[in-house]
Amino acid sequence: MPTFPSLSFLRRWPAWLAKHPLPGGSRLWVSLLSFGFVAAALLGNGPQLLATRLDPQGWLWLTIGIGISLLSLVVNGLAWTVGLRWLGFRPAWDACVRFYLRSNLLKYLPGGIWHLAARVQRLRLGEQAKANGEAALLSVPAGSSLTTPQALVAVLLDPILAASAALLLIPLGGWQGGLSLLALLPLVVLGPRWLNPLLARLERRRARQLALELRPDEVEALVPFALPGYPLLPLLPQLVFVLLRFLGFACCVLAFDQQLSLAWPSWLAGFLLAWTVGLVVPGAPGGLGVFEAVLLLRLGLEIPEAPLLAVALSYRLLVTLADVLAALTSWLDDALVATAERRRSARAATGSMGPSGPTA
Repeated sequence: MPTFPSLSFLRRWPAWLAKHPLPGGSRLWVSLLSFGFVAAALLGNGPQLLATRLDPQGWLWLTIGIGISLLSLVVNGLAWTVGLRWLGFRPAWDACVRFYLRSNLLKYLPGGIWHLAARVQRLRLGEQAKANGEAALLSVPAGSSLTTPQALVAVLLDPILAASAALLLIPLGGWQGGLSLLALLPLVVLGPRWLNPLLARLERRRARQLALELRPDEVEALVPFALPGYPLLPLLPQLVFVLLRFLGFACCVLAFDQQLSLAWPSWLAGFLLAWTVGLVVPGAPGGLGVFEAVLLLRLGLEIPEAPLLAVALSYRLLVTLADVLAALTSWLDDALVATAERRRSARAATGSMGPSGPTA
Protein backbone atom coordinates (compact mmCIF):
# COMPACT_ATOMS: atom_id res chain seq x y z
CA MET A 1 0.00 0.00 0.00
CA PRO A 2 1.65 3.28 -1.05
CA THR A 3 1.89 6.09 1.48
CA PHE A 4 1.27 9.73 0.69
CA PRO A 5 3.55 12.22 2.48
CA SER A 6 0.89 14.92 2.37
CA LEU A 7 -1.62 12.72 4.25
CA SER A 8 0.92 11.71 6.87
CA PHE A 9 1.81 15.36 7.37
CA LEU A 10 -1.86 16.20 7.89
CA ARG A 11 -2.07 13.52 10.56
CA ARG A 12 1.00 14.95 12.30
CA TRP A 13 -0.15 18.57 11.87
CA PRO A 14 -1.87 19.03 15.28
CA ALA A 15 1.13 17.62 17.18
CA TRP A 16 3.54 19.74 15.09
CA LEU A 17 1.50 22.88 15.74
CA ALA A 18 1.47 22.16 19.49
CA LYS A 19 5.28 21.93 19.49
CA HIS A 20 5.76 24.91 17.15
CA PRO A 21 3.14 27.54 18.05
CA LEU A 22 2.68 30.53 15.81
CA PRO A 23 4.65 33.63 16.85
CA GLY A 24 2.37 35.76 18.99
CA GLY A 25 -0.22 32.99 19.29
CA SER A 26 -3.16 31.97 17.12
CA ARG A 27 -5.30 34.83 18.47
CA LEU A 28 -2.95 37.40 16.92
CA TRP A 29 -2.91 35.67 13.52
CA VAL A 30 -6.68 35.23 13.42
CA SER A 31 -7.06 38.94 14.23
CA LEU A 32 -4.53 39.97 11.57
CA LEU A 33 -6.14 37.81 8.88
CA SER A 34 -9.63 39.06 9.76
CA PHE A 35 -8.59 42.70 9.86
CA GLY A 36 -6.66 42.27 6.61
CA PHE A 37 -9.66 40.80 4.84
CA VAL A 38 -12.02 43.52 6.09
CA ALA A 39 -9.47 46.25 5.29
CA ALA A 40 -9.10 44.95 1.73
CA ALA A 41 -12.89 45.01 1.35
CA LEU A 42 -13.01 48.57 2.69
CA LEU A 43 -10.33 49.73 0.27
CA GLY A 44 -12.05 48.05 -2.64
CA ASN A 45 -15.43 49.58 -1.79
CA GLY A 46 -14.30 52.91 -0.37
CA PRO A 47 -15.96 55.20 -2.96
CA GLN A 48 -19.31 53.38 -2.68
CA LEU A 49 -19.21 53.52 1.13
CA LEU A 50 -18.39 57.23 1.11
CA ALA A 51 -21.31 57.84 -1.21
CA THR A 52 -23.72 56.02 1.12
CA ARG A 53 -26.10 58.34 2.93
CA LEU A 54 -28.77 57.64 5.54
CA ASP A 55 -32.16 59.34 5.43
CA PRO A 56 -34.05 60.24 8.64
CA GLN A 57 -35.84 56.90 8.54
CA GLY A 58 -32.48 55.12 8.39
CA TRP A 59 -31.26 56.97 11.48
CA LEU A 60 -34.50 56.03 13.23
CA TRP A 61 -33.89 52.35 12.46
CA LEU A 62 -30.36 52.58 13.90
CA THR A 63 -31.73 54.22 17.05
CA ILE A 64 -34.29 51.43 17.41
CA GLY A 65 -31.46 48.94 16.86
CA ILE A 66 -29.51 50.39 19.78
CA GLY A 67 -32.56 49.97 22.01
CA ILE A 68 -33.09 46.37 20.90
CA SER A 69 -29.40 45.58 21.39
CA LEU A 70 -29.58 47.07 24.87
CA LEU A 71 -32.59 44.89 25.63
CA SER A 72 -30.71 41.83 24.34
CA LEU A 73 -27.93 42.48 26.85
CA VAL A 74 -30.45 42.56 29.70
CA VAL A 75 -31.90 39.25 28.45
CA ASN A 76 -28.36 37.85 28.26
CA GLY A 77 -27.79 38.83 31.89
CA LEU A 78 -31.07 37.16 32.85
CA ALA A 79 -30.05 34.05 30.89
CA TRP A 80 -26.77 33.89 32.83
CA THR A 81 -28.72 34.19 36.09
CA VAL A 82 -31.09 31.41 34.98
CA GLY A 83 -27.99 29.29 34.36
CA LEU A 84 -26.73 29.99 37.86
CA ARG A 85 -30.07 28.91 39.30
CA TRP A 86 -30.10 25.79 37.13
CA LEU A 87 -26.66 24.85 38.49
CA GLY A 88 -28.16 24.82 41.99
CA PHE A 89 -26.99 28.21 43.25
CA ARG A 90 -29.22 30.95 44.66
CA PRO A 91 -28.51 34.10 42.61
CA ALA A 92 -29.58 37.60 43.53
CA TRP A 93 -31.32 38.36 40.25
CA ASP A 94 -31.01 42.14 40.15
CA ALA A 95 -27.38 42.16 41.36
CA CYS A 96 -26.39 39.45 38.86
CA VAL A 97 -27.92 41.28 35.89
CA ARG A 98 -26.35 44.61 36.88
CA PHE A 99 -22.92 43.06 37.33
CA TYR A 100 -23.22 41.13 34.06
CA LEU A 101 -23.95 44.34 32.16
CA ARG A 102 -21.10 46.19 33.82
CA SER A 103 -18.54 43.45 33.32
CA ASN A 104 -19.56 42.90 29.69
CA LEU A 105 -17.66 46.03 28.65
CA LEU A 106 -14.39 44.38 29.73
CA LYS A 107 -14.49 42.06 26.71
CA TYR A 108 -13.07 44.91 24.63
CA LEU A 109 -9.82 44.95 26.62
CA PRO A 110 -6.78 43.25 25.03
CA GLY A 111 -7.02 39.51 25.52
CA GLY A 112 -10.82 39.39 25.29
CA ILE A 113 -11.20 37.33 28.49
CA TRP A 114 -11.36 39.94 31.23
CA HIS A 115 -15.16 39.98 31.39
CA LEU A 116 -14.95 36.27 32.21
CA ALA A 117 -12.21 36.91 34.77
CA ALA A 118 -14.28 39.58 36.51
CA ARG A 119 -17.28 37.25 36.81
CA VAL A 120 -15.18 34.37 38.13
CA GLN A 121 -13.53 36.56 40.75
CA ARG A 122 -16.84 38.07 41.84
CA LEU A 123 -18.48 34.65 42.22
CA ARG A 124 -15.50 33.44 44.26
CA LEU A 125 -15.97 36.33 46.69
CA GLY A 126 -19.46 35.25 47.74
CA GLU A 127 -20.71 37.20 50.74
CA GLN A 128 -17.25 38.74 51.14
CA ALA A 129 -18.18 41.19 48.37
CA LYS A 130 -20.27 43.09 50.93
CA ALA A 131 -17.08 43.99 52.77
CA ASN A 132 -16.02 45.90 49.64
CA GLY A 133 -19.32 47.75 49.49
CA GLU A 134 -20.64 45.57 46.64
CA ALA A 135 -23.73 43.42 46.44
CA ALA A 136 -23.27 39.65 46.70
CA LEU A 137 -24.26 37.80 43.53
CA LEU A 138 -25.18 34.56 45.29
CA SER A 139 -26.76 33.67 48.59
CA VAL A 140 -24.28 31.29 50.19
CA PRO A 141 -23.69 30.30 53.83
CA ALA A 142 -21.86 32.93 55.84
CA GLY A 143 -18.10 32.69 55.53
CA SER A 144 -18.21 30.49 52.41
CA SER A 145 -17.98 31.12 48.66
CA LEU A 146 -17.87 29.22 45.40
CA THR A 147 -14.77 27.20 44.65
CA THR A 148 -12.70 28.17 41.63
CA PRO A 149 -13.99 25.24 39.52
CA GLN A 150 -17.60 26.03 40.44
CA ALA A 151 -17.13 29.68 39.47
CA LEU A 152 -15.49 28.68 36.18
CA VAL A 153 -18.37 26.35 35.29
CA ALA A 154 -20.91 29.06 36.13
CA VAL A 155 -19.12 31.53 33.84
CA LEU A 156 -18.06 29.29 30.94
CA LEU A 157 -21.47 27.69 30.52
CA ASP A 158 -22.94 31.01 29.34
CA PRO A 159 -21.00 31.42 26.04
CA ILE A 160 -21.38 27.69 25.29
CA LEU A 161 -25.16 27.98 25.57
CA ALA A 162 -25.23 31.22 23.56
CA ALA A 163 -23.25 29.65 20.70
CA SER A 164 -25.43 26.53 20.84
CA ALA A 165 -28.60 28.61 20.67
CA ALA A 166 -27.32 30.43 17.59
CA LEU A 167 -26.38 27.18 15.83
CA LEU A 168 -29.77 25.68 16.60
CA LEU A 169 -31.47 28.52 14.71
CA ILE A 170 -29.31 28.34 11.57
CA PRO A 171 -31.62 25.75 9.88
CA LEU A 172 -34.30 28.45 9.72
CA GLY A 173 -32.35 29.71 6.71
CA GLY A 174 -32.92 26.48 4.80
CA TRP A 175 -30.59 23.67 3.77
CA GLN A 176 -27.79 26.07 2.71
CA GLY A 177 -25.71 23.37 1.09
CA GLY A 178 -25.67 21.28 4.25
CA LEU A 179 -24.77 24.13 6.59
CA SER A 180 -27.97 23.55 8.55
CA LEU A 181 -26.43 20.30 9.81
CA LEU A 182 -24.49 22.47 12.26
CA ALA A 183 -27.68 22.47 14.34
CA LEU A 184 -26.94 18.86 15.25
CA LEU A 185 -23.69 19.88 16.97
CA PRO A 186 -25.20 21.56 20.05
CA LEU A 187 -27.81 18.84 20.38
CA VAL A 188 -24.95 16.39 20.95
CA VAL A 189 -22.43 18.59 22.76
CA LEU A 190 -24.92 19.82 25.37
CA GLY A 191 -25.48 16.29 26.66
CA PRO A 192 -23.80 15.79 30.06
CA ARG A 193 -21.63 13.00 28.61
CA TRP A 194 -19.93 15.51 26.31
CA LEU A 195 -20.49 18.79 28.14
CA ASN A 196 -18.71 17.77 31.37
CA PRO A 197 -15.40 16.89 29.62
CA LEU A 198 -15.67 20.02 27.47
CA LEU A 199 -16.16 22.22 30.53
CA ALA A 200 -13.26 20.52 32.32
CA ARG A 201 -10.96 21.23 29.38
CA LEU A 202 -12.09 24.84 29.14
CA GLU A 203 -11.66 25.26 32.90
CA ARG A 204 -8.02 24.17 32.79
CA ARG A 205 -7.29 26.49 29.89
CA ARG A 206 -9.06 29.51 31.40
CA ALA A 207 -7.56 28.86 34.83
CA ARG A 208 -4.09 29.11 33.27
CA GLN A 209 -5.01 32.19 31.23
CA LEU A 210 -6.53 33.97 34.23
CA ALA A 211 -3.72 32.86 36.56
CA LEU A 212 -6.26 31.53 39.04
CA GLU A 213 -4.93 29.81 42.12
CA LEU A 214 -6.47 26.41 42.85
CA ARG A 215 -6.51 24.84 46.26
CA PRO A 216 -4.94 21.37 46.48
CA ASP A 217 -8.36 19.72 46.66
CA GLU A 218 -9.47 21.56 43.49
CA VAL A 219 -6.59 20.55 41.27
CA GLU A 220 -7.64 16.93 40.74
CA ALA A 221 -11.39 17.57 40.38
CA LEU A 222 -12.02 20.61 38.25
CA VAL A 223 -15.75 19.76 38.13
CA PRO A 224 -16.64 19.15 41.79
CA PHE A 225 -20.32 18.69 41.00
CA ALA A 226 -22.20 16.98 38.20
CA LEU A 227 -24.31 19.14 35.92
CA PRO A 228 -28.02 18.72 36.74
CA GLY A 229 -28.73 17.28 33.30
CA TYR A 230 -29.41 18.54 29.80
CA PRO A 231 -29.33 22.37 30.01
CA LEU A 232 -32.68 22.97 28.32
CA LEU A 233 -33.92 25.54 30.85
CA PRO A 234 -30.91 27.92 30.59
CA LEU A 235 -30.84 27.36 26.80
CA LEU A 236 -34.31 28.84 26.26
CA PRO A 237 -33.48 32.45 27.31
CA GLN A 238 -30.30 32.22 25.22
CA LEU A 239 -32.52 31.58 22.18
CA VAL A 240 -34.39 34.80 22.97
CA PHE A 241 -31.04 36.60 23.37
CA VAL A 242 -29.64 35.62 19.96
CA LEU A 243 -32.96 36.44 18.25
CA LEU A 244 -32.85 39.91 19.81
CA ARG A 245 -29.26 40.25 18.58
CA PHE A 246 -30.49 39.49 15.09
CA LEU A 247 -33.31 42.02 15.41
CA GLY A 248 -30.69 44.66 16.17
CA PHE A 249 -28.82 43.55 13.04
CA ALA A 250 -32.06 43.62 11.06
CA CYS A 251 -32.50 47.28 12.01
CA CYS A 252 -29.16 47.97 10.30
CA VAL A 253 -30.36 46.07 7.21
CA LEU A 254 -33.51 48.21 7.13
CA ALA A 255 -31.53 51.41 7.73
CA PHE A 256 -29.63 50.85 4.46
CA ASP A 257 -32.70 49.53 2.56
CA GLN A 258 -31.22 46.08 2.00
CA GLN A 259 -34.24 44.08 3.14
CA LEU A 260 -35.08 43.15 -0.47
CA SER A 261 -31.54 42.07 -1.34
CA LEU A 262 -31.95 38.76 0.46
CA ALA A 263 -34.73 36.79 2.13
CA TRP A 264 -34.94 37.31 5.89
CA PRO A 265 -34.25 33.63 6.72
CA SER A 266 -31.00 33.89 4.74
CA TRP A 267 -30.09 37.10 6.59
CA LEU A 268 -30.78 35.28 9.86
CA ALA A 269 -28.65 32.25 8.99
CA GLY A 270 -25.74 34.37 7.74
CA PHE A 271 -25.81 36.58 10.82
CA LEU A 272 -25.99 33.65 13.26
CA LEU A 273 -23.05 31.89 11.62
CA ALA A 274 -20.89 35.04 11.68
CA TRP A 275 -21.92 35.87 15.25
CA THR A 276 -21.13 32.35 16.47
CA VAL A 277 -17.72 32.27 14.81
CA GLY A 278 -16.93 35.71 16.28
CA LEU A 279 -17.88 34.39 19.72
CA VAL A 280 -15.96 31.11 19.76
CA VAL A 281 -12.93 31.70 17.50
CA PRO A 282 -10.00 33.34 19.32
CA GLY A 283 -9.39 36.70 17.76
CA ALA A 284 -9.62 40.38 18.56
CA PRO A 285 -11.57 41.42 21.67
CA GLY A 286 -15.33 41.32 21.21
CA GLY A 287 -15.01 39.32 17.98
CA LEU A 288 -13.95 42.53 16.20
CA GLY A 289 -13.02 41.76 12.61
CA VAL A 290 -13.92 38.06 12.81
CA PHE A 291 -17.68 38.68 12.67
CA GLU A 292 -17.33 41.10 9.77
CA ALA A 293 -15.01 38.80 7.81
CA VAL A 294 -17.27 35.74 8.17
CA LEU A 295 -20.35 37.79 7.25
CA LEU A 296 -18.63 39.02 4.07
CA LEU A 297 -17.50 35.50 3.17
CA ARG A 298 -20.94 34.01 3.79
CA LEU A 299 -23.14 36.65 2.12
CA GLY A 300 -20.69 38.50 -0.13
CA LEU A 301 -21.60 36.37 -3.16
CA GLU A 302 -25.31 37.14 -2.82
CA ILE A 303 -25.18 40.85 -1.91
CA PRO A 304 -22.91 43.64 -3.21
CA GLU A 305 -20.02 44.15 -0.81
CA ALA A 306 -20.47 47.90 -0.30
CA PRO A 307 -23.97 47.81 1.29
CA LEU A 308 -23.07 44.62 3.17
CA LEU A 309 -20.03 46.36 4.64
CA ALA A 310 -22.18 49.35 5.58
CA VAL A 311 -24.61 47.03 7.40
CA ALA A 312 -21.80 45.13 9.17
CA LEU A 313 -19.91 48.24 10.30
CA SER A 314 -23.05 50.04 11.46
CA TYR A 315 -24.02 46.94 13.47
CA ARG A 316 -20.58 46.88 15.08
CA LEU A 317 -20.97 50.53 16.09
CA LEU A 318 -24.51 49.90 17.27
CA VAL A 319 -23.70 46.99 19.60
CA THR A 320 -20.62 48.78 20.96
CA LEU A 321 -22.75 51.78 21.90
CA ALA A 322 -25.27 49.42 23.49
CA ASP A 323 -22.49 47.81 25.56
CA VAL A 324 -21.35 51.23 26.77
CA LEU A 325 -24.90 52.35 27.60
CA ALA A 326 -25.60 49.09 29.44
CA ALA A 327 -22.44 49.43 31.53
CA LEU A 328 -23.18 53.08 32.37
CA THR A 329 -26.79 52.28 33.25
CA SER A 330 -25.67 49.40 35.47
CA TRP A 331 -23.08 51.57 37.20
CA LEU A 332 -25.68 54.30 37.82
CA ASP A 333 -28.19 51.75 39.11
CA ASP A 334 -25.57 50.31 41.46
CA ALA A 335 -24.78 53.78 42.75
CA LEU A 336 -28.46 54.51 43.40
CA VAL A 337 -28.93 51.17 45.17
CA ALA A 338 -25.84 51.79 47.33
CA THR A 339 -27.08 55.28 48.22
CA ALA A 340 -30.50 53.93 49.18
CA GLU A 341 -28.87 51.23 51.33
CA ARG A 342 -26.74 53.82 53.18
CA ARG A 343 -29.78 55.99 53.85
CA ARG A 344 -31.75 53.00 55.09
CA SER A 345 -28.91 51.99 57.40
CA ALA A 346 -28.61 55.54 58.69
CA ARG A 347 -32.34 55.72 59.46
CA ALA A 348 -32.23 52.34 61.17
CA ALA A 349 -29.28 53.43 63.30
CA THR A 350 -31.03 56.67 64.24
CA GLY A 351 -34.22 54.84 65.13
CA SER A 352 -32.42 52.29 67.31
CA MET A 353 -30.82 55.06 69.40
CA GLY A 354 -34.25 56.39 70.40
CA PRO A 355 -34.97 59.92 71.69
CA SER A 356 -32.26 61.41 73.83
CA GLY A 357 -32.23 64.19 76.31
CA PRO A 358 -32.96 64.83 79.98
CA THR A 359 -35.97 63.17 81.50
CA ALA A 360 -38.26 64.69 84.16
